[in-house]
Amino acid sequence: MSLKIACAQLNQRVGDMAGNAERIIAAAARAAGEGAQVLLTPELSLCGYLPGDNLFRPAFQQQVDAAVETIRQASAQQPGLHWVVGYPVLREGRRHSAASVFHQGRQVAEYLKAELPDYGVFDETRYFQPQADATVFTVADVRCALLTCEDTWLPAAPARARTAGAELVLSLNASPFQSAKGDLRVDTLRSNVCAQGMAVVACNLVGGQDELVFDGQSLALDAQGRLAARAPSFVEDLLLVTVERGADGALALAGRMAPALERLPEIYQALVLGIRDYIGKNGFGGVVLGLSGGIDSALTLALAVDALGADRVRTVMMPSPYTADISLTDAKDMAARLGVKHEVLPIAPCFDAFRGTLANTFAGLPEDLTEENIQARIRGTLLMAISNKTGWLVLTTGNKSELAVGYSTLYGDMAGGFAPLKDVLKTVVYQLSNWRNTQSPVIPERIITRPPSAELRPDQTDQDSLPSYDVLDRIIQGYMEEDRPAASLVADGLPVDAVAQVVRLLRLAEYKRQQGPVGPRVTARAFGRDWRYPITSAFREPVSGQGA
Repeated sequence: MSLKIACAQLNQRVGDMAGNAERIIAAAARAAGEGAQVLLTPELSLCGYLPGDNLFRPAFQQQVDAAVETIRQASAQQPGLHWVVGYPVLREGRRHSAASVFHQGRQVAEYLKAELPDYGVFDETRYFQPQADATVFTVADVRCALLTCEDTWLPAAPARARTAGAELVLSLNASPFQSAKGDLRVDTLRSNVCAQGMAVVACNLVGGQDELVFDGQSLALDAQGRLAARAPSFVEDLLLVTVERGADGALALAGRMAPALERLPEIYQALVLGIRDYIGKNGFGGVVLGLSGGIDSALTLALAVDALGADRVRTVMMPSPYTADISLTDAKDMAARLGVKHEVLPIAPCFDAFRGTLANTFAGLPEDLTEENIQARIRGTLLMAISNKTGWLVLTTGNKSELAVGYSTLYGDMAGGFAPLKDVLKTVVYQLSNWRNTQSPVIPERIITRPPSAELRPDQTDQDSLPSYDVLDRIIQGYMEEDRPAASLVADGLPVDAVAQVVRLLRLAEYKRQQGPVGPRVTARAFGRDWRYPITSAFREPVSGQGA
């Protein structure tokens, strides 16, 4: 007995039912050519994940149903192949996330997802109803069970499959990326599937979808939990897994083993894919960004060029009266290293015009943050004008640390359509920049080593207003990403004044974050779908551990 399974790690587009079906059909042709008996696709592979409130639109379901019929008919053209395809079904007013098996022009099995996540970025209970049944079918004398993503993150659904006689789980997945999640998936499958005596082949989605990035890394584990095959990260792939039954009846799995990426290149590639798919799937010709001579815009530029190519990226340096000459020099240097179109638009005339217009209104009042914000908003206006004229999207360059504490200007440096560094802490910005330079030195060294500054007033540095980024990021990680009480951070030795400041600024900046652009999620908790706090709230976090 020999069974060959083809995992089609596809980059599907939400709502493109016809195009998604074409990609599945093309993968089926490749799988059949490789002698596979099973084609396994990701969760909701026909409509893309997650379609959100599109699921409530009757026309959306009608297009899904039409694509299902296309798949059913196409399966007759590959008579030796069982097609496992995911899509939403609507039955008697109940909507389910389904996985169906098509063979020789017929639907021969169907599974309805049992476990519906409603934590973190997920809200599947808004759209689907659960169904706690097992679906087992036999191919080449191997008893295969269908499960869908979250079903394997808990033991109940695998237990039902095992009771129904399954020895191999075929899992359709749309598991979004976060740093080091590959190891977490393996450990989870071992605990919930392999520990119950079953092998598993899991096919994961790949690609960017708004703020989510799916990394692929489809994989196979035998019943002892040994990793037998793994697809590469962040690219489409057809992973072939061979299943052999030994003399003792146990299943042996084998396939290609793509290397796992280390932490920094993994995060970097996630950001690149997030940019590429957001721009490509939304039909933008390219991107424009403000290149300041600072590290955030430098890393954003490197990511954009790696994602899109230099011909689809343009940069604008917009010096103010407080911009250092080295910022102009370093920005020009980096643009030249990457070969992008670069221009300089001084904002001093616009700044003078704004101050002149407001002179009577501001008479007798000292200059303060207002004038700093005016400069940032002039830059935002210029970038958006270029975007409107060219049809290219503005990339904002702010990082997670700044976003957390509101160290940014609404309608200024926050103006844009996509924020590549939205979930990247400042300390990680430095790490990624240094790593990128080990591949090729595209970021001038002085940009990395000089103290960061918004350059909106004389001799300004970020640390004039904020704790050191090392301290700031530790507070953000503990309080925001890990949901730890503020008092526990102080107990760990972080300065009480810094913790109190950051917690306060996190709360005050909520109104800004809710008006900012989306950006790729790369940590366990990002601002966006993971972070759902009201703007108006009287709650105050205790910092000292005493009272509220």
